[in-house]
Amino acid sequence: MNILGISAFYHDSAAALVCDGEIVAAAQQERFSRKKHDPRFPGGAIEYCLRERGITLDELDYVVFYDKPFVKFERLLMTNLATAPKGLRVFWEQMPPWLKEKLFMRGTIRRELGFKGEVLFATHHLSHAAAAFLPSPYEEAAIVTVDGVGEWATTAYGVGRGNQVELLQQINFPHSLGLLYSAFTYFTGFRVNSGEYKLMGLAPYGDPTFVDVIKRELIDLREDGSFRLNMKYFDYCAGLRMTNRRFAALFGGPARKPESKITQREMDLAKSVQVVTEEIMLNIARHARKVTGMKHLTIAGGVGLNCVANGRVLREGPFEDIWIQPCSGDGGNALGAALFAWHQLLGNPRVPNPRLQKASYLGPAYSDDEIEAYLKEEGIPYTRVREADLADTVADIISHEKVAGWFQGRMEFGPRALGARSIVGDPRSREMQSVLNLKIKFRESFRPFAPSVMADRADECFDLRGHESPYMLLVADVRHDRLRTLSAEEKAAQGFDKLRVVRSDLPAITHVDNSARIQTVARADNPRFYDLMEAFYRKTGCPTIINTSFNVRGEPIVCTPKEAYTCFMRTHMDYLILGTCVLDKTQQKPWKDEYDWRAEYELD
Repeated sequence: MNILGISAFYHDSAAALVCDGEIVAAAQQERFSRKKHDPRFPGGAIEYCLRERGITLDELDYVVFYDKPFVKFERLLMTNLATAPKGLRVFWEQMPPWLKEKLFMRGTIRRELGFKGEVLFATHHLSHAAAAFLPSPYEEAAIVTVDGVGEWATTAYGVGRGNQVELLQQINFPHSLGLLYSAFTYFTGFRVNSGEYKLMGLAPYGDPTFVDVIKRELIDLREDGSFRLNMKYFDYCAGLRMTNRRFAALFGGPARKPESKITQREMDLAKSVQVVTEEIMLNIARHARKVTGMKHLTIAGGVGLNCVANGRVLREGPFEDIWIQPCSGDGGNALGAALFAWHQLLGNPRVPNPRLQKASYLGPAYSDDEIEAYLKEEGIPYTRVREADLADTVADIISHEKVAGWFQGRMEFGPRALGARSIVGDPRSREMQSVLNLKIKFRESFRPFAPSVMADRADECFDLRGHESPYMLLVADVRHDRLRTLSAEEKAAQGFDKLRVVRSDLPAITHVDNSARIQTVARADNPRFYDLMEAFYRKTGCPTIINTSFNVRGEPIVCTPKEAYTCFMRTHMDYLILGTCVLDKTQQKPWKDEYDWRAEYELD
């Protein structure tokens, strides 16, 4: 039986194909359209999924949509009526797409696909819950889903047993932890639905000076993790903006303008909302354990991408272990909806399997011969090396502080590069963070880089306490014995001056709070990537490398060899590794243009 799951029309559209319970393929639409966070119907992703299985539309048994449009429309209608006349202009602007495609989703899907079979629907947070639990390695577990908003729900907890998921309690719009975090993302000058990572990365530069104000004025917290927002400070119900003048007055002036200087205020705001977010997530986790009695926890929803909060839940929460859906946002709901239909709606049994999601390598792959054919056709200079020599060749490149694009196997499903579409470098380098940020990624200098590490040697570098982090969704401390003893002057550094302080013998991946966002890599999941780290370890004694996503600011992660080559040539990368083909920048023909990061903002 072939079941296609679809997420579409809000942000991060995606498709996933489940065949007889096996996850065959999954991908976000942005990787095919090249529009970051593309919300449109995921035609490219669907075409890929069918091609990966070698089937046609006529061979699909079901198509499953990830939420219930009529219920979402009800929330939109009631919210705008409640805020009238303030929100009426936005409401009327939203009507055409609702009446044309969103409201009558069954007809839209059939029209877009030419599909004549049965179309099913799951609720938004049930899709999140299914994506959290059903691919997890547990027979039973508690479930926590936290995001901006689905139909009405913004936060929920429940339980998964066998092939069933059940939500026990939820918090409804407008009270939303995801939207609270996005409000601070907006107010500190970053873009909602994409800049939350930046806010999380900025937090360690600040002090939690606004925590008391947030708790006193913005949010009423309860010990069970429930909360209510004080809506007089927010304007998102009317669809105008995230925050209002009262919010600005509370925090000392108007929102920061994008691309303007980041001040200590923004750093302190980031730290403060991060602290509150972590406290709420811990409270929800503790309450879920108390109610469900489960030993394991699974997490999904956009807030599940807050790896700092996840790390605290693992270390300080009551659960023995946690599993987080690697495509935790709305894109992952395409997979959740398909699995929900297979197991819960159709009653098929489930056997827990830690490899069910295939380490999230679920996107397109290109063979070494296909890559070589492309390079020859385009007249691109390269050297093809033997498989047995690839790891040593690339390890030698990065051990000399060169930056390499690494394009291997099936593309990742989710926002993290996990060693299939990655840029890699030497974590021991003192200059590598600034080089990668300013000359490769064209992004803010304060943003940290993540390490990938051999799973069996992770505890040599990081305080993971024996846990795995295969999807780069946990933050842990760099081991104490790898940290430097700082001088009094270094300890006193404030703001971005902290960037100049070398804190460990892995300075390029040690954040200013001595933490790192870690990916542990098992050889069984990604042999070539593991072999690269093993070769680097033999050469240097270091079992970890820098791993950042193969893209530049404002663009999706690359999908095809052509996109990888274009990104390579538009940046200051030194080498590109396409399968077993090695490209040296010094041997390439001059490129016609360089990347203009400002276009990300000019287009908007």
